Amino acid sequence: MKRICTICARGGSKGVAGKNLKPIAGRPLLAWSVAQAKASGLFALVAFDSDSPEILEAARAAGADVLVRRPEALATDTSPKLPAIRHCLERAIAEAGFTPDVFVDLDVTSPLRSIEDIAGAVALLETSGAPNVITGTPARRSPYFNVVEERADGTVGLSKPMNPPIVRRQDAPVTYDMNASIYVWRTRAFLADPRVLYAGTRLYPMPEERSIDIDSELDFQLVEMLLTRRGSEEESPL
Repeated sequence: MKRICTICARGGSKGVAGKNLKPIAGRPLLAWSVAQAKASGLFALVAFDSDSPEILEAARAAGADVLVRRPEALATDTSPKLPAIRHCLERAIAEAGFTPDVFVDLDVTSPLRSIEDIAGAVALLETSGAPNVITGTPARRSPYFNVVEERADGTVGLSKPMNPPIVRRQDAPVTYDMNASIYVWRTRAFLADPRVLYAGTRLYPMPEERSIDIDSELDFQLVEMLLTRRGSEEESPL
């Protein structure tokens, strides 16, 4: 089964200035995802998309096979990510000369994932028949027990009340926080209808310590600490 990996990183960053190029645990942040994709051995090629020439050059140095320049229209502060992923995928397909059965998108800001996480998410897609797989971590709060919504009149109530009511969190249905780390799609299904959630979407669970998405300086410091600790405990920090 042929596979392609896409990685997309916009030049602008609000939470952490220049975070995609910022060194973390010995290498630029973006280089972690490239290295993980290459080390997995799952992909015919790794395509990297950005509107920034500096980011693309860093991606080349990190080992990306195909560099895709993102159009300005897909790189604004309000641009959704799926069109950028599709643009990167289409350019990668043109470069490769084939349409892969499966493609994986790795989020640059989630470097704590492991190679086993990537392989596990891909295996879940390929063995389940699902149109796509997302990753997530068990939610700290439950909409059935302690997540509330504010009503129009200012009062609050449970987001998902049940009858009879849940009196212990442990009795509530299991819920997950989407961690935006790994997305796996069947290529033709995505190109026909790009979505994150389809009727048959499956979830690959990841532990909290591999699910932190860098969106602030505190996140950056925490992730760097965990990456450094992992590197000191393993021969390879991936």
